[in-house]
Amino acid sequence: MEISDLAVIIPAFDEEARIAATVEAAAKVPGVDLVVVVDDGSADATSRIARECGAVVVRHARNRGKAAAMESGAAAVAAIEAREGRGEPRLLLFLDGDLESTAGNAAPLAEPVRSGEAGMTIATLPPQPGGGHGFVVRLARDGIRAAVGFEARQPLSGQRCLSRAAFEAALPLARGFGVETGLTIDVLRAGFRIAEVEVDFRHRVTGTDLAAQLHRARQYRDVALALAVRRLPAELRPATWRGRRSG
Repeated sequence: MEISDLAVIIPAFDEEARIAATVEAAAKVPGVDLVVVVDDGSADATSRIARECGAVVVRHARNRGKAAAMESGAAAVAAIEAREGRGEPRLLLFLDGDLESTAGNAAPLAEPVRSGEAGMTIATLPPQPGGGHGFVVRLARDGIRAAVGFEARQPLSGQRCLSRAAFEAALPLARGFGVETGLTIDVLRAGFRIAEVEVDFRHRVTGTDLAAQLHRARQYRDVALALAVRRLPAELRPATWRGRRSG
């Protein structure tokens, strides 16, 4: 009998062209019996398409950012489990909305968490054509190393699986594009292990035009803020640390 212990949470912003393929592939990952799409204020048909594909949809009336979308998704899973009377919480598998059919390759992320080897796994992706210059990645990698001594291969990867305990230990999540950097530091500081896992995911890359450069500037800002706040003593940190975009 196949175990059902995995909930997929997909933060999405204006992903109507890709969300159907992503949801359908994610639902086929072994162990998945629940897919939640958090539509973070989309102006397109993301919500409708995701719902038609069988996902539970949570919609933000305005764009609140990836951290808020992740937290809303986890809260939705917890509410569903309470209604089910479920004793053991599902593992949380976070996937981006633009993975399309490659979302179906996510199974290796779950196994180290399922076995107790790690509290969180991070996917390392193969080279993606047309990417940027890496300065945000270097900032995140260097900052994580300085904070907790962990050498992250792909510190900005959003494809992650966590135990519920590891996720809750990292709340509140870092704002905006700093969410992955903050999550890595906070999970390790809470005493959980992290495993990086090679997974053949493919997603759209940002590119190199002006809009892409502005996007990277926002990434740099949010990663720098996530690192800065984690250098503060815990009692001086903001109670909430959210952003405005889902990426």
